[in-house]
Amino acid sequence: MQVEVWSDVVCPWCYIGKRRLESALEQFPHRDQVEVIWRSFQLDPSVTEGETHPTLPALAAKYGASVEQMRANMAHVEELAAAEGLEYHLADGISGNTLLAHELLHLAAEHGKRNELKERLLHAYFEEQRSVFDIESLVPFAVEVGLDETEVRAALTDRRYLSAVRQDGATAQALGATGVPFFVVDRKYGAAGAQPAELLLQILERAWADANPLITVPAAEGCDDGSCAV
Repeated sequence: MQVEVWSDVVCPWCYIGKRRLESALEQFPHRDQVEVIWRSFQLDPSVTEGETHPTLPALAAKYGASVEQMRANMAHVEELAAAEGLEYHLADGISGNTLLAHELLHLAAEHGKRNELKERLLHAYFEEQRSVFDIESLVPFAVEVGLDETEVRAALTDRRYLSAVRQDGATAQALGATGVPFFVVDRKYGAAGAQPAELLLQILERAWADANPLITVPAAEGCDDGSCAV
């Protein structure tokens, strides 16, 4: 069984969704026969590469809320993350273009390290408040999971995986994804948003049992295309 997950490395609901999927897989009797593939999805590809800005005031301005209102919203998401064993510090976060991070994940996939790198990038961004937006920031994470620094720098410089990232985005659009996380099981069952582990487990069980056309459950909380309200 193949589970594809479209997500961004700066999407707070995506990390929560990852933990919930892992919880579902722990309860799934056929988990050893499940391949999880992380697909690229940029929440805001319009952000200029190489530039970063504080997340809190930018989101407040985007949604017409006060900084304190947005801080309260972030605190709510932090509580939900804590229930999954995650320690978020959203109000201290910075935002930027994640294209290079997604390109690096494709390089990691070729070396069988995509799962490890995905977790490392999410942890670095949300729990360590570290940048994932440029080559110098990304190289240490890649080396930590076993990638060669010279190859990483070359791949991110010549942009050899740019087309692969764009293809992931095009596939997500074709499947009807407008936000993330977006889970697709065997290209037959879909679930949008950070669904509860119990529901993800039900999807896994049903997909294992039969081969019905794509069935999409109602969306849960997640990040909309082009933005990430909290």
